Amino acid sequence: MIKTGNPIISIYTEMTPNPETMKFVANKLLYPGKSIDFPDEASAKPSPLAMELFSFPFIKGVFIMANFITLTKTSETDWNDIIPTVKAFLKEYLEDTRPIINEDEVVITKSTASNEVSADDTDVVKRIKELLENYVKPAVEMDGGAIQFKDYNDGTVTLMLQGSCSGCPSSMITLKAGIEGMMKRMIPEVKEVVAEAE
Repeated sequence: MIKTGNPIISIYTEMTPNPETMKFVANKLLYPGKSIDFPDEASAKPSPLAMELFSFPFIKGVFIMANFITLTKTSETDWNDIIPTVKAFLKEYLEDTRPIINEDEVVITKSTASNEVSADDTDVVKRIKELLENYVKPAVEMDGGAIQFKDYNDGTVTLMLQGSCSGCPSSMITLKAGIEGMMKRMIPEVKEVVAEAE
């Protein structure tokens, strides 16, 4: 019997610079124009999909954005052993058009980190957010992660690393050599860029 009405979902994987994370890309938008990070099961309540992913014993982090999900696994698990299981689960879940994010729950648990420019941002903060949005975001999204503006205080920019960026061995190099170097050149007020401690 052929099911009609529901689109056929395809899922493929992409390696990320972080060996503990894998990017699962779907041919469907999951969370258009936004991203959400669930670093542990306790934070996953706004996402029925993330809650089900955490029921796998080897999943320890879920990041959902645009048309992909970045999963962080336990260090003792081999990706080759679990990719087929996760792909099959995601394909079935998305083909059944089950809920991905419950927006009502997100509003309650939303953190203050955002790259969106708001009216009460200072000139420096506006320039920092624009730089993150235009230059940093596209590059880290390709690697299955996100970097969100958290705070600017006295020359120090604090950023939140999400998805594959969180806990990635090369994220500090990206942060210091890449982002900090660019910000210092383009925004003279910036003296240092740091990551918020988990």
